[in-house]
Amino acid sequence: MNVLPSAGGNTETTSTPSTSSRRVSYFYDAEVGNYHYGQGHPMKPHRVRMTHNLVVNYGLYKKMDVFRPRLISPTAMTRFHSDDYINFLKVITPDNMSDYTRQLQRFNVGEDCPVFDGLFEFCQLYTSGSIGGAARLNDDNADVVINWSGGLHHAKKAEASGFCYINDCVLAILELLKKHERVLYIDIDIHHGDGVEEAFYSTNRVMTVSFHKFGEFFPGTGDVLDIGYAEGKNYAINFPLNDGMDDESYKSVFNPIISKVMEHFAPGAVVLQCGADSLSGDRLGCFNLSVKGHAECVNFVRSFNIPTLILGGGGYTLRNVPRCWTYETAVAVGADVKDEMPFNDYYEYFGPDYSLHLPVSNMENLNSKEYLSRTREQLIDVLRQVEPVPGTQIQTGQVESALAPRGVAMEIDEPSKADGGNASASNPDQRSDERSDGRKEHQAEMVG
Repeated sequence: MNVLPSAGGNTETTSTPSTSSRRVSYFYDAEVGNYHYGQGHPMKPHRVRMTHNLVVNYGLYKKMDVFRPRLISPTAMTRFHSDDYINFLKVITPDNMSDYTRQLQRFNVGEDCPVFDGLFEFCQLYTSGSIGGAARLNDDNADVVINWSGGLHHAKKAEASGFCYINDCVLAILELLKKHERVLYIDIDIHHGDGVEEAFYSTNRVMTVSFHKFGEFFPGTGDVLDIGYAEGKNYAINFPLNDGMDDESYKSVFNPIISKVMEHFAPGAVVLQCGADSLSGDRLGCFNLSVKGHAECVNFVRSFNIPTLILGGGGYTLRNVPRCWTYETAVAVGADVKDEMPFNDYYEYFGPDYSLHLPVSNMENLNSKEYLSRTREQLIDVLRQVEPVPGTQIQTGQVESALAPRGVAMEIDEPSKADGGNASASNPDQRSDERSDGRKEHQAEMVG
């Protein structure tokens, strides 16, 4: 991969928090920008390529380990998704759609989630970065991993939804659960993270926390009263918001809620979905966050020094998404970046000011302080009911009690050639030290 040098200049820098000795990995495949949902569709994978180009020209790549993800197998996707759904995504093309009319309807593919050339390869690309990133965290090779092509949080077990086909967030969390007893999922996309919440709604090993627009807005879920079910009761946290949410208001609810989550849930790892459609001026959004306000969430989560996987998500104003994700990359690595944008391949997109940060609008904030305070306290009361986490491992005196449980062992045998590296494909629920369906897939190729 050819890496461009960072641009010079003596302009004012934007200060980001210090993050000494933080190990950050970054997953990117140049092919992701080649896929196209279709004429007029708001989802544009090209924004990830634009983001990467800015990351390179700001010189941020020098502060990270940059990887191209090795593609996962379809079998790895069936850890969450149904076999029928994955098989359908593998075979459907624009040319054979007429032969699959019933399946298109069954799997909700065709309108918001169109069939386009290379659909399954696109799904493999963005999902491989998230699973590979989670595996890198599990192996303790990084403190933070970034995959801006991921974060497609609406996809269901056997259904596409909201521009999302494969739920890479869920698959990454399942990978993290091989090592960590508890994983926290945080979603700052303007849309509710319904696919992830639904996947873990009845377990207490994953807590989902979503801050989103609610009321006559896609997907229509995420009521404050939706708190989980059975073992998962109190482990789904939803903060429904109204139009015009600004930086100050967002911080007033995000920081206290996440602090309380960390106190009571004590996760071993975090997945942070950073959908940029909550920014001011988004084509499909109605919030009023600045790039700095959005990135403050990333900074706050990182302040807890818990292994974190940072993903992309929504974001439909093409010139603003790269601004946001580039600045959040800078926050993750602790770099100061200039507000004046360096020259890059997409420089003309960022006119007329060519700056990293944009002013927010003067739209009215329909979230009153009383409403935010009342909802915040309501959710903190829910979190108080979360079962306290033991501070230390229970020691019984038996030798086995001091060892890592089999389910989180990271020494995994390489798959044998005889079985094609897929010995456990018939049982994706096998323990991690017994599985052989993708260890090589999770290892990434270092980009030089």
